[in-house]
Amino acid sequence: MGSLLRGEDMVLIQMYIQPESAYLITAHLGESGCVQFIDLNPEVNSFQREHAYQIKRISEMERELRYIESEIKKRNIRIFDIVDIPTAPNPRELGDLEAYIEKTALDIRELTTAATTLKMEYYQKVLEKNVLLKAQLFFSQQEEAIYNEYTPEEMRNASQLGFIGGVIAKDKFFSFERLMWRIGRGNIFVRQADINELITDPTTEKESPYTAFVVFFQGEQLDAKINKVCAGYKATTIEIPVTPTVRNERINRISAEVQDIKVVINQTEDHIGRLLFAVAKDIQNWSIVVCKMKAIYDTLNMFSADVSKKCIIAEGWVPVNDLPKVQHALDLGSGAYGSSVHSFYNVLNTKQTPPTYNRTNKFTQGFQNLISAYAFGTYGELNPALYTIVTFPFLFAIMFGDLGHGIIMAAFGAWLVIDEKKIDAQKNKNEIFGIFFSGRYIILMMGLFSMYTGLIYNDIFSRSMNIFGSKWKVDQTDLIAQGINVSVLQTDDSTLKAMLVPKNSYDGEPYYMGLDPAWQDADNKIIFLNSLKMKLSIIIGVIHMIFGVVLSVVNFMHFKKPMHILLDFLPKILFFSFLFVYMVIMIFMKWLNYSGMNDNTEDIAHSSGCAPNVLIYFIGMMLFKAADEKENCNQYLFEGQEMLQHVLVVLALVCIPWMLLGAPLYENFAKKKKTPQSTNQNGHAGHHDSETPATSALSEEEEHDEPFSELMVHAGIHTIEFTLSTVSHTASYLRLWALSLAHAQLSEVLWTMVFRRALVTLSIPYYGGIIIFVIFAVWAAITVAILVLMEGLSAFLHTLRLHWVEFMTKFFDGQGYEFEPFSFKRIFEQEEEAARE
Repeated sequence: MGSLLRGEDMVLIQMYIQPESAYLITAHLGESGCVQFIDLNPEVNSFQREHAYQIKRISEMERELRYIESEIKKRNIRIFDIVDIPTAPNPRELGDLEAYIEKTALDIRELTTAATTLKMEYYQKVLEKNVLLKAQLFFSQQEEAIYNEYTPEEMRNASQLGFIGGVIAKDKFFSFERLMWRIGRGNIFVRQADINELITDPTTEKESPYTAFVVFFQGEQLDAKINKVCAGYKATTIEIPVTPTVRNERINRISAEVQDIKVVINQTEDHIGRLLFAVAKDIQNWSIVVCKMKAIYDTLNMFSADVSKKCIIAEGWVPVNDLPKVQHALDLGSGAYGSSVHSFYNVLNTKQTPPTYNRTNKFTQGFQNLISAYAFGTYGELNPALYTIVTFPFLFAIMFGDLGHGIIMAAFGAWLVIDEKKIDAQKNKNEIFGIFFSGRYIILMMGLFSMYTGLIYNDIFSRSMNIFGSKWKVDQTDLIAQGINVSVLQTDDSTLKAMLVPKNSYDGEPYYMGLDPAWQDADNKIIFLNSLKMKLSIIIGVIHMIFGVVLSVVNFMHFKKPMHILLDFLPKILFFSFLFVYMVIMIFMKWLNYSGMNDNTEDIAHSSGCAPNVLIYFIGMMLFKAADEKENCNQYLFEGQEMLQHVLVVLALVCIPWMLLGAPLYENFAKKKKTPQSTNQNGHAGHHDSETPATSALSEEEEHDEPFSELMVHAGIHTIEFTLSTVSHTASYLRLWALSLAHAQLSEVLWTMVFRRALVTLSIPYYGGIIIFVIFAVWAAITVAILVLMEGLSAFLHTLRLHWVEFMTKFFDGQGYEFEPFSFKRIFEQEEEAARE
């Protein structure tokens, strides 16, 4: 919990590593993921670093693995999942692994090339076979017609005709034939026949219909033109023998060749499949091993050698709690090679600001991501994610408060949590579902809190639940006036009480929990809920913002700035209390002093008709304007309220120069009195004691000399921003009221317009059940799509804004940077995200 409160204490360490054990030590540190290494060779480019050659070899291995994986996926072979993640191999194993991967890729490449060549040859033979079969039919029909209809002289002229045969895609033949007619001006004769079988093109691997054709012409000029047109349409031309005997022999020979090639292709594909299936069992392990080796050598390139080049030096940020892991990795690396000189580390004294590291688990990770999406906390300051775990789902539930919709959301979140291992193991999650899964605990919490607020609002799918019975009594005089026989009614029937409209029949006892169900059918239901939820949103917003301002005290104490509590926190909290806490107090006084029970009593001054408007009081307070008087009503809530309001406004105005001048004058005075010894007493981030990490971020700020004018400018901007934002931020919390009321009314409209109206108007005796079933399905689909998904997303975004702007700005600076340790797990996650994108 301490880590989530303000982040881990960080130290900068310097490791002295023996060269022969550097690889193994780095591998152990990558498995533990506890060190963020600093590049000690920033001026050296990547091609001149010590391990550039090894990285080049590993990059070539990665390229070969990507090729093998693409071939596996192309043939729809299942890649086996990893049972145990392999560790990084010994550097001496790099050559063996490299040779094996290269040999495997070479074998696959040779076999696929041979298969492609065979497929292309098979494709050509199949086309030639079909063209010859169709041409044989054309010529046999033509020869028979010539012998029967033409004279010997005409037969000699016909024998001088040239012809070109070929095959073309079926969808191109029509335009091909038209173009032939145009270039020949009617002197070209085209015969065609569709090929019955679909032929697979080896280049595109798609089956397409083809048409065989024979073009008859006379003259060499037409011969050249026809060949150009065939080339333009990508038609395959086939040489056709003149005599029938030769054509028959060629058809028989090609048919035999087609069968032989097909057998060889099947054998080659089977051999490739067996080879790829064997590789598919190990390719994931190979990919992980290669990725780890490349990451290790990339990290080793960040190290530097000492002057004697007998030792390697590395520097990096480490959480204090993870220092034993670093020592364990150094011991393992040194012990593996039996070195007499052990590797060790030293903690450095530094004035650099450490990175911010908030250690999380599966539950807190989602909430931390919400904060990190806005900014990374300055080292040592409070982490808003800890408080967001409670406040975020609660503020969401205020806007989304419905027991039925909360059950749907909680059930979805519970399913994601219960089956998280099975879902997380799936590699093909789409991006949207991945976002929902990463926030599964947030969804679960929002659903549970929405169920609670739904009980408080007494709202379940826009209906009320009558659990404890209504506190409103039945006014029998109104029933008699309406012609209802009250003698047949049970006066203690709670169901009847909830169904009747309450009219000054409250018994004076509060409802046990939440909203009385009698308000569901009241004429002034919307007016009542509008007033109640608006005041509740103001109260909750003021409490939430005051909590944020109070948290700034913890930061001042941690960074050893006690004077800022007096010069910054105190005027802020007083300014906020004099205005907005006073407004909240007026809301509670209005609720306590005015009641509808006094409407028929002598205490008219405290009846509902005399209840004042708190907003009018507040506006009059700011304008120094007296409140309007009502007949038989008190002008103010209590005696001396007008004078108190004037005093509060004046005191609030006094807080403005207090905020503006206090901190700059103190910092300017402290800068003049500062001595070198006092600077050294602040400590550094590299020490083990608890004071050091807390003051490291502050030491740089104190040593950065700013002129008094800049201090005044910053203080002026800060003061103007805070004073103006108190009004805008308080008004911003009215979105709790607006979205809650809109959600409830939209749910009620959906019930009334879709489900209730359909049930009332249905009068079909036999098919009514089926129709009701269909109507329920429509209503349920619209409820999930609009009220749960769309309204839920809207409430989520508004809640996010309330935390980022209205709450966190009161104490969260967010000027830090993230702790990014050298971790194999982190590298794999980044690669998976990049692959999905």
